[in-house]
Amino acid sequence: MPVANTYRLLILPGDGIGPEVMGEVRKVAEWFRDKRRAPIEIRERPFGMASWERYASLMPDETWAEITAADAVLFGAVGSLDQQAKISAADRKKGSLLTMRKALDVFANVRPIKANAALLPASSLKPEVVDGVDLVFVRELTAGVYFGEPRGVEKLADGGERGVNTHVYTSAEVERVARFAFELARQRKAEGKPGHVHSVDKANVMEAGAMWRRVVQRVHDAEFPDVALHHMLADNCAMQLIRWPRQFDVIVTDNLFGDLLSDCGAMITGSLGMLPSASLSAKDAHGRRRALYEPIHGSAPDIAGKSLANPLAAILSFAMCLRETLGQADDAATLERAVDKVLASGARTADLATKGAPTLSTTGMGDAVVTALASV
Repeated sequence: MPVANTYRLLILPGDGIGPEVMGEVRKVAEWFRDKRRAPIEIRERPFGMASWERYASLMPDETWAEITAADAVLFGAVGSLDQQAKISAADRKKGSLLTMRKALDVFANVRPIKANAALLPASSLKPEVVDGVDLVFVRELTAGVYFGEPRGVEKLADGGERGVNTHVYTSAEVERVARFAFELARQRKAEGKPGHVHSVDKANVMEAGAMWRRVVQRVHDAEFPDVALHHMLADNCAMQLIRWPRQFDVIVTDNLFGDLLSDCGAMITGSLGMLPSASLSAKDAHGRRRALYEPIHGSAPDIAGKSLANPLAAILSFAMCLRETLGQADDAATLERAVDKVLASGARTADLATKGAPTLSTTGMGDAVVTALASV
């Protein structure tokens, strides 16, 4: 039985490589529970096709009850060609990751991108460009083009088709994610980091983008005049991430641009397999946030079941959980140091290794992190 003040963590492995990387996260979480007495209770439910095959539902009531009861959800990956072939659009929507994000109202998706000295050769950029990069994306996650209505595909009289997706934001939605980004920048400045914000939009061609810019500026002027604010167009931001990524500290942007640009930024680290994320709601009356932690990589069905996937993004997402949900900053730092130690030793999964170099399996990398935890 769980004891008082225990945090309930729910693992949803999902599809593709999700079960493999989340198996390593569970191993690490159990180490902190058993060796550091982290106050956690670990639970697990199938998600994606595993849920469909067991329950004929992507989101049975029991799974949703577990999600809403959890202090944090640790998510693997979702996406399977079988879903489109076997499951109706209505059932897919009911059990989708987007629906879960919206229902939990985890509007602030935090994606840190930090260059690791041991992985500079793995980046496609020159070492002198990526060395020292330490930035974070704050991506608005529950509005924008992924949720806007109307949407869909309709047949035209001439036999063609018309596809529609609508980019929609309210000023309140922009205000809260801007406020989150400014507060994060203040926190980072207190930690000795630059502590400034780049707000990224397409104000030059999108009315919603122009509104985004106005609202962000208004929140800044009224509440955060001490935090430096820069506005940047999304296409320029893509170029600047490659040209001079050290200019950035906190980047706040909408759902679509945040998705695209953070994946671009992943190459600073050398692989999508290195990028964790935390999706957070507003604080409740007790100061807690609903939280969904996940690596930003997808389900990678081409390598699923082969123990080739890099589990470090998922493991580092658990470090974010230790820091944000459990308030265990020291334990989070310990886990991050363990990952650094493993990488400094030369251990690599296939996505990070140079051609012909030896590699670790998914399980081997997880084992290496657990071993390193005992000595950092």
